[in-house]
Amino acid sequence: MSETSRQIEHDAAAWLARRDGGDWSAADAVALETWLAASTARKVAFLRLEAAWMQSGRLKALGAGLAVGELPDRGRWTQNLFDLRSTQGHDETGDVPVHDHAPEIARAIAGARTRALRAQGGRAWLAAAALVVATLALAWGWQRHERVEPLAYRTAVGDLRNIALADGSAATLSSDSAIDVALSRNERHIELTRGEAYFEVAKDAARPFAVQAGDSRIVAVGTRFAVRREGDDVRVVVTEGIVRLESAPVDGRSQPVTLLPAGSTALANRSGVLVRTGSALDAERTLDWRRGYIVFLDTPLAVAVAEFNRYNTRPLVIGDATAAQLRVGGSFRWSNAEVFANLLEQALPVRAEREAERIVLYSR
Repeated sequence: MSETSRQIEHDAAAWLARRDGGDWSAADAVALETWLAASTARKVAFLRLEAAWMQSGRLKALGAGLAVGELPDRGRWTQNLFDLRSTQGHDETGDVPVHDHAPEIARAIAGARTRALRAQGGRAWLAAAALVVATLALAWGWQRHERVEPLAYRTAVGDLRNIALADGSAATLSSDSAIDVALSRNERHIELTRGEAYFEVAKDAARPFAVQAGDSRIVAVGTRFAVRREGDDVRVVVTEGIVRLESAPVDGRSQPVTLLPAGSTALANRSGVLVRTGSALDAERTLDWRRGYIVFLDTPLAVAVAEFNRYNTRPLVIGDATAAQLRVGGSFRWSNAEVFANLLEQALPVRAEREAERIVLYSR
């Protein structure tokens, strides 16, 4: 049964509280590593909460001057230190009530806090309390508001970037690419403004994961897929699960929705949607750029050169029409255009003229 992002957050919080509670063994460390290795979403959630916990050292200062095992007064950390206020009013104890959209999170962290308190008294309680603040702060950012301020991520030519998103999903940006991320309680919205990105989506049926690329909108719940944008053309490659491809109306007429299962590659533009089906392994091969390679299958040299130029500041240039029509196949490292030119000279009737700022390919 697939885990939801909320369940993963609960479990990550429990692991953190247990680890910092003082009763931590080598066997516990092995168990944690096993849990983290099971999925990328788990690693992302744990690292994010761990970072938030480490940054909440202000909370631990509440323990200064207290005897071992003595706890701060109830409500002290929620009101005096952070001056939190609820729009729904305080309960009769004076504590700030938990946000309506995050009761499960509060219960999970409260359980972790109780176990930590039994293990090592006040110091462990303070650490667990810090985790409550970190977790609820994240929950507020996703659920309290209908929309949130987008976060922008960019890569330069020749760079790749792995991004951990706040909902437990992950994104990999290709060379010279850009996305804007806005997470709300109703939707996880990504705007691909240029280039290509690969997404590993944490399952959350209540909040669709939507990628907008030009006039195309790609929607998923929990799956893996890539989106590439080149002018008016949008390419979608699905490696796991099913995604929904929606196109903007053309001349006032709505366009049909296309469902893309794993192994599908779709090309969408104002002329319509063209879908090619294959295996999930075939789809993965088209995304080998994540591992530093470009794969060509009987590809025109002009197309291969254009692909190489996406990753290199010293471009390859086609010198004549005959060279442009030559066909090339194989797997090549995109980081080294010079080696690619050498291989072309050995395998094809091609002559490469190397200049300071470019490499020109002629037929021979």
